Amino acid sequence: MNWTNLFRISLKAIANNKTRAFLTMLGIIIGVAAVITMIAIGQGAKQSIQKEISSMGSNIIMIHPGGDRRGGVRLSADEMQTLKTEDYEALRNECIYLTALSPNVSASGQLVSGNNNYPASVNGVGTEYLDIRQLNIEDGEMFTEHDVRTSAKVCVIGKTIVDNLFPDGRDPIGETIRINQVPLRVIGILESKGYNSMGMDQDEIVLAPYTTVMKRLLAVTYLQGIFASAISEDMTSYATDEIEDILRRQHRLKEDEADDFMIRSQQELSEMMDTTTNILTTLLACIAGISLLVGGIGIMNIMYVSVTERTKEIGLRMSVGARGVDILMQFLIEAILISITGGIIGIIIGGTICACINWLANWPVAIQTWSVVLSFAVCTVTGVFFGWYPAKKAAALDPIDALRYE
Repeated sequence: MNWTNLFRISLKAIANNKTRAFLTMLGIIIGVAAVITMIAIGQGAKQSIQKEISSMGSNIIMIHPGGDRRGGVRLSADEMQTLKTEDYEALRNECIYLTALSPNVSASGQLVSGNNNYPASVNGVGTEYLDIRQLNIEDGEMFTEHDVRTSAKVCVIGKTIVDNLFPDGRDPIGETIRINQVPLRVIGILESKGYNSMGMDQDEIVLAPYTTVMKRLLAVTYLQGIFASAISEDMTSYATDEIEDILRRQHRLKEDEADDFMIRSQQELSEMMDTTTNILTTLLACIAGISLLVGGIGIMNIMYVSVTERTKEIGLRMSVGARGVDILMQFLIEAILISITGGIIGIIIGGTICACINWLANWPVAIQTWSVVLSFAVCTVTGVFFGWYPAKKAAALDPIDALRYE
């Protein structure tokens, strides 16, 4: 068996029917390009979400009051008052797996500065809140522990608040804004973070000492939540267990009693989003993979036609000494060449489409090496699988019958 000669004959057969060969490749080209593009879009979305979560702090732990039943009616967490400042102090003093801790309370209202106003919420937090949420001060300073202890009427604001309350461009530092008739002096401006992947404006933020919000704006003695930061993402589960033990002891809960608080972590959110995006990516890849199947069927169909058209040629080759295995390999090589060539073109087109999507639509795309390798491998397998039966049929032809075929 002369492989070089078989390869040359296969190339010549494809060259003699360029249009048909290209149309046969088309299914493979579309399938490979679709698989690479769909997986790239899915993985790009996954990486974008992971980056977004990381920018908020991948080791964040959020503690909220738990729902409860009163008179057979389940109350929402917002109506519960199970988190106290004493809980925050206990966690702050006893937790060894936490690097930062901050209470959280929020009051909504109309922010007013001179003739300008803007609807927003004031978040009452501790001094470590910036570290937990990975926020930075661009101008001015953060309030201090002294401001927290004295319930000082000071605040730190984001870029959106600056643009709406101080549109004339004057420096907000030292200016006073009012919410629900309570004046707050601006002492700092946060660095801009823009919109997150869910379309939320991260610069629409006002931070004040939690004691100020509790006493002067809400007149409450309980916390709406507590934000914490674990030592590392790997330590999040240990920190969560530690928090649960301390809060259960603080709330004097018996072993058979359910928690009256909820603990959630960014790690849980990250894992959930990973699962969702992986399912989405798999679904997209499966849908695109249907094109590869259709392309393979197209190869089988065309090879059948080719065998029928070249029956006399097959009989002539066999009559001058070609064996059945030589005929089989000739048609099999043709099928594999069509499949691989279509795969290469599909990879190039898929990469081009991904680049265009990223450039024109500004969508995050991430071409995966494994998707390119997998697509190319599938092309080869497709050529062998769908080209085998027509090639086998050609090899099984009787030379005399083939020569007589019209």
